[in-house]
Amino acid sequence: MSGYPHGVAQATRTDPLRVLEEIKRQSLEALGGLPGSLYGPVEDALKVALLKGDGKNNHYEEQAALWVLRQHQATHVMRFRQQVAQAFDDFRALRIRSGGDVQLRLVDEQQLEYELASGRLNESLVARFARPLDMLQGRLQALGEAMRVPMGANPIGPERLVAAFSQTLLDAQVPDTLRGRLFRHYEQELVRVLGELYARINTLLASAGYGAGTPAPRVAPTEPRRGFEEDLVPRGHGQGGMGQGGMGEGFGGAPAPSPGPMSAAGAGNFGRTLSSPMSQQELAAMSAELAELRSQLHAWRETMPRADGAAPGGALPDRAVMQRRELRVDEILSVASLLQAEPPDAFARALAVSGRLGETIRDHLQDGARRLGLNPDQACFSPEEEDAIDLVALLFDSLFRHNALQDRARRLYARLVLPYVKVALTDNAVFVKREHPARRLLDAITEACEGNDGETPQDRELLDRATEISQRIVAEYNEDLAVFELAHAELDALLAQQRRRFELQEQRAAKATYGRERLGAARSQAEAALHERIDTAPLTQAVAEFLAMPWRHHVVQTLLRDNADPRRHAEAIALGDALVMADQLAQQNRGHELADQLLALQPAIIECLASSGLDDSAAQHGMAGLVRALADPDTARRVRPAPPLALPEDDAADTERRLWLAGGTDTVRHDPLLAERMRTLEVGDWVRLTDAEGQAAAAKVAWVSPLTSRYLLVNRRGLRVLVASAEELAALAGAGRLTIGAERTAFDEAMRQVRRHLDRAGTVR
Repeated sequence: MSGYPHGVAQATRTDPLRVLEEIKRQSLEALGGLPGSLYGPVEDALKVALLKGDGKNNHYEEQAALWVLRQHQATHVMRFRQQVAQAFDDFRALRIRSGGDVQLRLVDEQQLEYELASGRLNESLVARFARPLDMLQGRLQALGEAMRVPMGANPIGPERLVAAFSQTLLDAQVPDTLRGRLFRHYEQELVRVLGELYARINTLLASAGYGAGTPAPRVAPTEPRRGFEEDLVPRGHGQGGMGQGGMGEGFGGAPAPSPGPMSAAGAGNFGRTLSSPMSQQELAAMSAELAELRSQLHAWRETMPRADGAAPGGALPDRAVMQRRELRVDEILSVASLLQAEPPDAFARALAVSGRLGETIRDHLQDGARRLGLNPDQACFSPEEEDAIDLVALLFDSLFRHNALQDRARRLYARLVLPYVKVALTDNAVFVKREHPARRLLDAITEACEGNDGETPQDRELLDRATEISQRIVAEYNEDLAVFELAHAELDALLAQQRRRFELQEQRAAKATYGRERLGAARSQAEAALHERIDTAPLTQAVAEFLAMPWRHHVVQTLLRDNADPRRHAEAIALGDALVMADQLAQQNRGHELADQLLALQPAIIECLASSGLDDSAAQHGMAGLVRALADPDTARRVRPAPPLALPEDDAADTERRLWLAGGTDTVRHDPLLAERMRTLEVGDWVRLTDAEGQAAAAKVAWVSPLTSRYLLVNRRGLRVLVASAEELAALAGAGRLTIGAERTAFDEAMRQVRRHLDRAGTVR
């Protein structure tokens, strides 16, 4: 009986590499939560056993060991997924399989216990799933023959799955009783999952044309490449569910470790990073966005000279096309995997100079291909591979041009260049889908690094953690995006703690700014009141100095401290008027009235002097000085200009910076339409601001003053960047130093800038 479902021709087969990647994806989807998903049920079983009172001492030891396991749950999940993924690499013969004599070695007691437990579990599973395993073995053999690789072990057979579990926990200190519980629960989970998984994989292989015992067709040396739009059109489940295209591929048409048309979303590449299926409208929108992006990229590339003699747009001369074959994506992925663990110095240097990263990536990949025995003179990048390389290079260049990243971050980002090239080659959705895990991780790393000079312990912790995560991506990324998901979850958890600190810093900045504005308003009122009293009336030096110093300060204090009590402010103003009148009485030699006036003013004068920080004795001394000055009617009097009020250092620096940013004049030249647009900014909106050194950085509207309607802009760390009016912001925008409508996340903003750059190049052409 044929292994093919009715209506599927045996002669038509789907690309074996794509089929294997789909099997890998479905297997990781079904098994990828292990062994972490076991710890909860094992803990529940321990609690039940503890309540029964059977072997309490052992149970407490097991609970302690299980607690340690749960602390490393993310690591164990990642290690298990790597073991499963490695089984597929071994099946593809990506690693040289061992041969010859097996070296003898000592086995410690714990490893021996694991091997014994693994052997028993393997026998049990093989017996339970004998029939589907026999069928699967034959179909995998046909798949291996189509790939021209020697037959390897079933990557999802019981032996490999049990070995993956044992290797994951081998280094953990697990008591014998807990080890037994873990293996029993693992067996229960595999029994629950494997029956359905094996059935799905057998159906997948049969529908893709790989039935047991059928001859394998030869793989064509080259396959016509589809256009970019074809890669994005969702395919149905015709042809047995594995269409000849679809969005399960990246830029190079290679199999991606992502849900293909067999996924629940039915939308291939785009369905793999979302928790819920995407609608056809969303898929169509992203397809159109990617098509437009690639069109812009091609137009830009036609304006760029190539150092390798290629014609504009990345195409080679006709003779070269006939002589050089296009590198397959799996070849480039192998090269990138070989290189990504090497020091990223060349990429770091390229990031320091805009526009050099793309060629540096190409040079490195060509050098790596040569080291793997691929002659770059006889092979070239495909147009899709060129697109992936250029987009990653433009993305990283944009991140550095438009974010305040310090020198330390350059090496961190350089380390991530090749992993993101691999992502782009296998999953082009990274450039348009905000929920993509690789995209979210880059956003988190940028949030941790932007404007971070490591001055505080918290800032240094963020930098260190971001560095560790970049190193982990390099060490662990093997076309499984779960590495990015777990890394993002870890960094985002730390950022969540820091965000609360940043929010508090925003609040402090807003309160401090509001306090300075209230102080400035109070000073302006006091200054106006002073000028009204001394600019026209000739006064003695003592009265003029009293009004200019302690009285002006006293008026400010009543406005700030007693703002809710206008009576106090009115009394302070009345004191100034009374002193001016007393000076006039003294000039007119009306001694009796002057004496009555001074006696009535004495409590207010003492209080005024005390508000300036004078104690009672000093205040009495100041009062006596006023009396002596007014005692002689012939004392010289003249109109005295008010001395300027000295600004605190922080206010003076802020004013200087605001005026410099706005153009250096009190009357700011601006476009009224731009000013109106600035007035629509709301708290939480993001802008891009260029500082005095030409460094662009993201800034958020953290607060709008209820007094002056000025805007407080802070950076991602909650620190004040600028306080400016709508008119001043309009002046900055007119000078090209402020951009409104900036994206909230770094990746979104970087891609927006990439599109603007490509648009400008296309317009120039």
